[in-house]
Amino acid sequence: MINDMMQSLILAIYPILRGEFSLSYAQIGLISLTYQLTASLLQPLVGLFTDRRPQKYSLPLGMTSTLCGLILLAFAPSFALVLLAAAFVGVGSSVFHPESSRIARLASGGQHGYAQSVFQVGGNTGTAIGPLLAAIVIEPFGRGSVAWFGLAALLGIALLFQVSRWYATHHLATAGHKRRANVVSPHRRSVVIGAIGVLLVLIFSKYFYLAGLSSFYTFYLMQRFGLSVQSAQFHLFGFLFASAVGTVLGGSVGDKIGRKPVIWVSILGVAPFALLLPHANLFWTTSLTVVIGLVLSSAFSAILVYAQELMPGKVGMVSGLFFGFAFGMGGLGAAVLGILADHTSITFVYQAIAYLPLLGIVAALLPKSVGRP
Repeated sequence: MINDMMQSLILAIYPILRGEFSLSYAQIGLISLTYQLTASLLQPLVGLFTDRRPQKYSLPLGMTSTLCGLILLAFAPSFALVLLAAAFVGVGSSVFHPESSRIARLASGGQHGYAQSVFQVGGNTGTAIGPLLAAIVIEPFGRGSVAWFGLAALLGIALLFQVSRWYATHHLATAGHKRRANVVSPHRRSVVIGAIGVLLVLIFSKYFYLAGLSSFYTFYLMQRFGLSVQSAQFHLFGFLFASAVGTVLGGSVGDKIGRKPVIWVSILGVAPFALLLPHANLFWTTSLTVVIGLVLSSAFSAILVYAQELMPGKVGMVSGLFFGFAFGMGGLGAAVLGILADHTSITFVYQAIAYLPLLGIVAALLPKSVGRP
């Protein structure tokens, strides 16, 4: 929660950055791209490395990078240094997510989907709190007040030292058992490769759509309905909070009925609401985005655990690949859609991305869920 709250502050203060540096929508997208790419490119490499050589104190080091990014973001005098700050936050994320996902699975007691969703709901809750704190603290007191959130980073570093100590002890105690564990996939190699490809298509659909919905949501509300920055940030909080609730529901339901039905419903099921959204008034815009956040967010924990079960013994690499690809698609989507918004309008962007959830139809190509409900 602390980690993702700090990361979401970048998203929440886009209107402030745009006003201070006279940024275009393309430059706003470039900030997202810088943050997401530094996270996405490094995460699979971090996961692969720590699968082979676990690093027990990597988590507090990752949080330290995020702390440096926040401090720089608060006082950056130029757009270039804002991009550097976003890169520091991205590096922190690239270290944090693969390792913390591994530890969540290690602590799950066999309820892998539920544990993954609890871990992610902490992140989604933090992501939702970010805009709320931005509206309460940063909007009235200015960008420099971002530095106060460094105290939260210090708290996170202290907590992660305790988690790292637990992980070091538990990892040594179970090392012999893990060497004897069966790490053979239940499917043929060609089936695994095909299924991973389908899952990555679903991640593309989900995160490219979310990039347009979340990165430009405050601008959309301000432009179309004339809301203030502060009011728009409260609406963004509602969408992100619904996403947090959907995440924990998706993981627990996946443990009970299997991953594939959750994946199918959460991506394709959101398509009707996404198609209606660009044509709704303010009340229905708020209502539809809450439903979209609730349904669409239930997919990721199911997708991630499904992929981990396809490739047992490679938890860090799989987690890094999927978190990294998700971040990368989010960053690429923000950059591409920012350029599109500059040449057309935010409303047109919302109309264009509404068709992306229809790609959920490819979930029909997935083999039967490899986990046992």
